[in-house]
Amino acid sequence: MTRAKRVLNAGSGPKSTRRLSGLFDAAGWQEIRFDVDPMVQPDVVGSMTNLRTHFEVRSFDAVWSSHSLEHLHSHEIPLALTEFQRILRPDGYALITCPDLETVMSLFLEHGSDHVVYRSAVGPITPLDMMFGHSPSIASGNVHMAHNSGLTSARLGDLLLRAGFTEAITKRQGFDLWALALMENADRNAIMRRLQAVGLDFSEDSA
Repeated sequence: MTRAKRVLNAGSGPKSTRRLSGLFDAAGWQEIRFDVDPMVQPDVVGSMTNLRTHFEVRSFDAVWSSHSLEHLHSHEIPLALTEFQRILRPDGYALITCPDLETVMSLFLEHGSDHVVYRSAVGPITPLDMMFGHSPSIASGNVHMAHNSGLTSARLGDLLLRAGFTEAITKRQGFDLWALALMENADRNAIMRRLQAVGLDFSEDSA
């Protein structure tokens, strides 16, 4: 019987809103939801900066981090990325997305802090929200929604390599920054083909 692969949903948020990437289909993957906020009812409660309390070394096939790193302080991000690397198997990988700080800064300069960039399920989103976290949610007491840092393509790629990943490929798309971080035995081509099949193309000519 084929073993289901394990993916850590790092900074999962509520189950209804932070869905896994289409790359991790339920038939082939076992999702472990991990979050610092017990109110979102994750499988495991804790900080991304210290996964060793909860998970053994080389115990996951993938890490999925969607809009979670920006909630950490700048000095904590390298700790979290090192933890991602520690829990991944040698053929594993991390798929990360977060706000693209360069795009957000451009929106600030071009349109001002209160310009409505788009409307989401929680209401209008402004450059101020994209930079510092959704203001109404924070005002209502959800302090975990605050953004404490930001990442550019160059910085995230550099931090991933410093964390011990063999290769880091970054991509700016819309308002988001994406990164694919590969362990030493990861099948780069196979992973990129699967990503392309779900609409995320990391090839050099896709920028």
